[in-house]
Amino acid sequence: MSSLKTLVFFATPPHECSYLEDREATTMFVDPRARVDKRLYSQLTALGFRRSGSHFYRPHCEQCNACIPVRLNAGRFRANRSQRRVWRRNEDLRFNLVPARLSDEYYGLYARYIEERHADGDMYPPSREQFGSFLVEGGTESWFLEMRKDTRLIGLAVIDLLDDGLSAIYTVFEPGEDGRSPGTLAVLWQVEEARRRNLPHVYLGYWIRECRKMSYKTRFRPVEALLDGRWQTLPEE
Repeated sequence: MSSLKTLVFFATPPHECSYLEDREATTMFVDPRARVDKRLYSQLTALGFRRSGSHFYRPHCEQCNACIPVRLNAGRFRANRSQRRVWRRNEDLRFNLVPARLSDEYYGLYARYIEERHADGDMYPPSREQFGSFLVEGGTESWFLEMRKDTRLIGLAVIDLLDDGLSAIYTVFEPGEDGRSPGTLAVLWQVEEARRRNLPHVYLGYWIRECRKMSYKTRFRPVEALLDGRWQTLPEE
C-alpha cells in the first residue's frame, strides 16, 4: 500500500483553465498506479487534493493560486436563515444513503442534469462510461445520497467517507427542481451526517473568489480554507 512518503506525482502540461478566462492551468496528479486506501485518501484530502473517479489531483499552477480548498467544521457550523428555509422547503423529501453504483435511474438523472445545465461544458454529452468513471469508480468508500419525493428520485449527491469527515464530490438533480436548492440541501445533510458520525469536517472542494458558480461554498459559515499550508477560518465579508 502506498503512503505519502512513497507517492509519485505528475504534472500536466499547461492547458486552458476551466474556470477563469484567459488563464492557463496545470494539474498535479497522484501516480494512477498508486494504491490509495481510505487513510491515504484522507491525508491527501487534508492537503488539498480531490478525487475524480480513480484520479487524485490538485491545482498546481505556476502563476495562479485562485483555487482554494475549503471545508466546513461540522461542530461549529450554524445554518443561516436562508439555509434553514431550504430544510423546511424539503421536509417532504426522503433521504437514503446507498453504495455508489451505476443504475438506469441514476444515469437518467445524471444525463438530464448534464444536458440541461452543462451543455457547454467538458462533460457534455453525457455517457454511461463517463458516469461510471467519474462517479462510481475509484472511491475507497463512496456513497450516493438519494433525495426522493415519494418514490421519485429528484437529486443524487456523491459522497466519500474519510477518516476525518465527508467529502462532497458532486451533486446532480432533476431539471426544474432548482427551487428546492438541492446543492445546498445536500451540503446541509452532509453536515448533519458528519455530526451523527462524530466526524469533524465536510470537504467542499475548491473555491475561486472570481467564479460565481462557486460562491455558494462561502455562504456556509464558518468556512475553513487551506491557505499557506494550514487550515484557517475565512473572515466574514
